[in-house]
Amino acid sequence: MFSKAIPKRILPVIVFAQFAGTSLWFAGNAIIKELQLDWQLPADALASITSAVQLGFIFGTFLFAILSIADRFRPSFVFFVCAVLGASLNAAVVFLPSSYLLLLLFRFFTGIFIAGIYPVGMKIAADWFDGKLGKALGYLVGALVLGSAFPHLLNYLGTSFSWEFVLIATSIMALFGGLSMLLFVGEGPHRNKPSKFDPKKVFEVFKTKDFRSAAFGYFGHMWELYTFWAFLPLIIAYYNETQGTQFNPSFWTFIVMGAGAIGCVLGGYFSVSKGSAKVAFAFLAASGMLCLLSPLFFILPPFIFLGILVFWGFAVIGDSAQFSSLNAQTAPKASTGTALTIAVSIGFLITIPSIQLLGYLSTIIEAKWLMMTLLIGPIFGLIHTARLIGNRKP
Repeated sequence: MFSKAIPKRILPVIVFAQFAGTSLWFAGNAIIKELQLDWQLPADALASITSAVQLGFIFGTFLFAILSIADRFRPSFVFFVCAVLGASLNAAVVFLPSSYLLLLLFRFFTGIFIAGIYPVGMKIAADWFDGKLGKALGYLVGALVLGSAFPHLLNYLGTSFSWEFVLIATSIMALFGGLSMLLFVGEGPHRNKPSKFDPKKVFEVFKTKDFRSAAFGYFGHMWELYTFWAFLPLIIAYYNETQGTQFNPSFWTFIVMGAGAIGCVLGGYFSVSKGSAKVAFAFLAASGMLCLLSPLFFILPPFIFLGILVFWGFAVIGDSAQFSSLNAQTAPKASTGTALTIAVSIGFLITIPSIQLLGYLSTIIEAKWLMMTLLIGPIFGLIHTARLIGNRKP
């Protein structure tokens, strides 16, 4: 698709492997209601389980960068090993005693190994496509979206079974993804050793004006994204309770999240002519406006409500690949490894207070007000993305 020298199977296999591996990410969220009943988990368990995975991912990102794992070993082999270990930890929850602490611990370690799936998958794509990564990045983030949404679909399809079905199925998927990357992709022709993570340069990289603007825009995006995903089932359940509808939260969470894959792919195409900064700004502005208006959605007719949620799912992630591209383009060339590592790590770190805040608020206010609190992220991101647009040409 991008070059005659690249086998046609490469991009589809990378996309499948990324989708399959990242299905581990929200497996715990998809079964939270069943686990709360079976294990007597607390009311705020959703926020804690999500944060455990995010913390594991953050820790894993730093660990992989400091040890230069993807540079010292073959990236496809690293991806495979992490898929196997992540799948094993995910499935092991089925055999655990009903312990909330153990559940959080196993989700944390699963997050560590997702750090060897998602970012390493991006690196493998870059090793194959090099300067032609733009559109491929849209497909890869789209695969992340579908992978994150997939457990909710499994939970819907497997309602006649138990929550164990979701964990076993996502683990099997991740294993197939790891094997596919190892056997059918391997190492790309552009593989080289990027700059190493240098803790001394963590603060220096933010002295670069354009990188600071791109990174801060990304941080605003991350404040909204994962919290929106995590609380979608609760929002849909609340609409059911207040409007008397019977929409299946798992099915519609999958649909809303899955719509984001289309946003990622279209964002990649639009960026070719409009530039990544303008595309990111448009998506972030749309999702921010939806945050602001969200309390009004709960008085709308059912299918208008669902239509707006689907559009929100489309908009909330459509800027993600473009912010990643902007971070890579604006990072100081001598410190690219450090800059990208710190941006990703801070971005995911920001998701934790956002998730915890909504977890707390969900116990004291009506659910219709929750998404409005996410507005501070898009506002912050838009301010800095606008500065980037002013400094850069498309």
